[in-house]
Amino acid sequence: MAPVLAPKVKLNNGYEMPVLGLGTYESKNNEGEIAVKHAIDVGYRHIDTAYFYQNEAEIGKAIRDKIAEGVVKREDIFLVTKLWNIHHEPERVEGACRKQLELLGLDYIDLYLMHLPVGYKYVNEESLLPKNEDGVLQLSDVDYLETYKAMEKLVKLGLVRSIGVSNFNSEQLQRVLDNCEIKPVTNQVECSPALNQRKLTQFCKERDITLTAYSPLGRPKPDEKKPEFYYSDKTKALADKYNKTPAQIILRYLVDIGVIPIPKSSNPKRIEENFNIFDFKLSPEDIAVMDTFHTGERLVPFNLIKAQNHKYWPFSIEF
Repeated sequence: MAPVLAPKVKLNNGYEMPVLGLGTYESKNNEGEIAVKHAIDVGYRHIDTAYFYQNEAEIGKAIRDKIAEGVVKREDIFLVTKLWNIHHEPERVEGACRKQLELLGLDYIDLYLMHLPVGYKYVNEESLLPKNEDGVLQLSDVDYLETYKAMEKLVKLGLVRSIGVSNFNSEQLQRVLDNCEIKPVTNQVECSPALNQRKLTQFCKERDITLTAYSPLGRPKPDEKKPEFYYSDKTKALADKYNKTPAQIILRYLVDIGVIPIPKSSNPKRIEENFNIFDFKLSPEDIAVMDTFHTGERLVPFNLIKAQNHKYWPFSIEF
């Protein structure tokens, strides 16, 4: 029996993106390969990785193996990866993308994102977080517009189908829109009930851009009972009401408010659980309950960049 697939959203360039994906941050040493294979068997068709995660080779292998087995065709998979911050100089962009395609062992990338608006100093391919002798992260002042223009060329070359950004605020996104030839299709940002990105989502929606949610479950810590929204009695009551788990309530909430969550897991049971959210919807009243968890607090504030007062640090404005 064919698995249930996630619904898709039509992007501003006509391609379609499944409304739920598998995140693979910190899935290394074969873990990523096993997770992706299981996810594809379960029904995931949207897989998210990045050069920074250093697992593109195994993720690509998992996808190629599943194609070889006849489980999926290449066009069934929506693969997202990202340009890392050391490759922001326009002349480095194409080479970085070609190297990533080589690692993946695929002919094209469905969606290529600029990982951050802030560039890092290029030392070599291995120095992903280049620091000086005092341990200070070395940043560059390359204008992200120049980086983005170089990414547009990747579409024209057929290396990538869609491009987008990640960790951009509304003003940075508007600046890209005002100066681009090819519109970004998504802005991938941290988004969970604690940081529900309602304003940024609305801003994106008005411009026909999707919002992808990383860390949608807030990286649960059972021993500390954090984040609150995951362990709260309110969430548990909703889980009981819908006969679901707290994680499923949270992911359904995010889908219901119009964002595309990419929960990371390498646990087979969790991978299945996170995907099993398409047989119910939260009522408006229950969405309102989940809205009460919004505090605006970030798990990923990029403090190493903030500390240097970099002009492109994205969180100096409300959204």
